[in-house]
Amino acid sequence: MSPNTNPNVKFYDTIARFYDAENAQMNDDLALYVELAEDTGGPVLDVGCGTGRVMLHLAEELIDESLRVVGVDNSEAMLARGWRRLDALIETMPDLKGLVTFVQGDALKVALEERFKLIIVPYNGFMHFKTQPDQLTALRHFHSLLADDGLLVLDLPNAGEAFATADDASLTLERMFTEPESGHLVMQQSMSTIDRVAQQLHVTWIYDEIMDDSAVHRTLAPLVLRYVFPGEMDLLLAATGFEAVTTYGDYFQEPFEDGCERMIVVAGKASA
Repeated sequence: MSPNTNPNVKFYDTIARFYDAENAQMNDDLALYVELAEDTGGPVLDVGCGTGRVMLHLAEELIDESLRVVGVDNSEAMLARGWRRLDALIETMPDLKGLVTFVQGDALKVALEERFKLIIVPYNGFMHFKTQPDQLTALRHFHSLLADDGLLVLDLPNAGEAFATADDASLTLERMFTEPESGHLVMQQSMSTIDRVAQQLHVTWIYDEIMDDSAVHRTLAPLVLRYVFPGEMDLLLAATGFEAVTTYGDYFQEPFEDGCERMIVVAGKASA
């Protein structure tokens, strides 16, 4: 599917200018990735890197180790913002030059010469492979890009908890933030339904932007994501040459158990 026809790519092209502001407080996962990067060394691959929320933090934190970080994403608009963020950082941290690279491409097949000690698919990123065949294809490709002693990290919601929630397609106010380029107040809302057979979340994000003349400009951005259950994840990993090293229930490395909000899977290549 080309970038022009993939609805999930169109989603990020549509909301790119809102992304950094709406995720400004999203930093709970960063310490975990820094620790894993310190343990494994570089290079690191950030799949679905967007504007560089995770990868730029890793490069900044581990600049003394000259950690090399590569990010891949299919959205041209998100990557353009990532490059601008990187250029701004290089002005104050010139040693970052050459350590960080953004690559536009389909994560299912993007060709990269390096083999990575750590591949991360941050917050809900693996859900963007919205069918089981695509998830299998993604894992096989990650396996080909991972060093023999490397680690793969998949940060997912606990599907059991999500499936237990009410599914009434109600309009929910998620957050309010100021879009920095325009100074406009934005009310971010969502409407979602779960297809429990296909294990897919169908969500429409609604951005109501208050313009200078007090008019409201509404942006609609639909997205489809696929849940993965714990037992299914074990099978997906085994089918693609991986084995789970550990699974965390949160970013503080607490055990994964019933009631956890997150399912953070750390996997390595299976022993021959």
